[in-house]
Amino acid sequence: MNQQERLNYLVERFTEDSGEYKNLQVGDSEEEKRTVLRSLMNIRMPGSISETVLKIQNEFLTEDAKEKGIVSLDSIPTVKEQYGSSHPFADKISVWQGDITRLEVGAIVNAANCQMLGCFVPCHRCIDNAIHSAAGIQLRNECDAIMKSKKMQYGRHYQEPTGTATLTHAYNLPCDYVIHTVGPIVGYKLTDKLRQDLRNCYESVLKCALEHGIRSIAFCCISTGEFHFPNDEAAEIAVDTVTAFLKEHGEEFDRVIFNVFKEQDKELYQAQFE
Repeated sequence: MNQQERLNYLVERFTEDSGEYKNLQVGDSEEEKRTVLRSLMNIRMPGSISETVLKIQNEFLTEDAKEKGIVSLDSIPTVKEQYGSSHPFADKISVWQGDITRLEVGAIVNAANCQMLGCFVPCHRCIDNAIHSAAGIQLRNECDAIMKSKKMQYGRHYQEPTGTATLTHAYNLPCDYVIHTVGPIVGYKLTDKLRQDLRNCYESVLKCALEHGIRSIAFCCISTGEFHFPNDEAAEIAVDTVTAFLKEHGEEFDRVIFNVFKEQDKELYQAQFE
């Protein structure tokens, strides 16, 4: 099968699998088919699917990752190289702008919600949606198994607390693992508790990486999107928390990447290191 044939096959199989949308009429354009496939993957509840479908999904997503362009750690400059930074860990920290799902690192960080199952909104622009879409349906299934185990332990109404970190496999992503953390949601105003919650996210993720021997990690801008944490304070907290952690455990890490998507965030992180 070539990539177009895989796409056609997956659209047909996921449409049938959806039940509710099994009679969905799909146009002929590749863009529409890709949108439909991603949407069906986004809304699909955790559950098994045939090994054949899974195999072709994996082939499709792996080839898709290659077409997007896999970014190796060696190709990302440190802030020392990029900005001439004199930060004490300038040779271990990077600021990289782009799609986090392209990074070939030890782990990427997902800004998850308290249900920990990914985003169910079709083609939503959040990073949770992007990561689950690129990883494949196995990631939601693994997260579901983790949450079911915790609900058996803590009760059926259990939700993942803010500031924790949960490790999963990465499946069809080029990284080795995904570390999921639930960031604080800023409502009426920013408080010291919310600031501490965000620090806890970065600390928990770094501790998780340390415990599992993960030497390179890429952080997204936790809580700054749908959760409305102010971008400038979030960047300061991120850099301060990572710096403090590296003072204790710097030898255990080869690289910590601050992945940014918006130009605003790139400028904020650049200012932290210049």
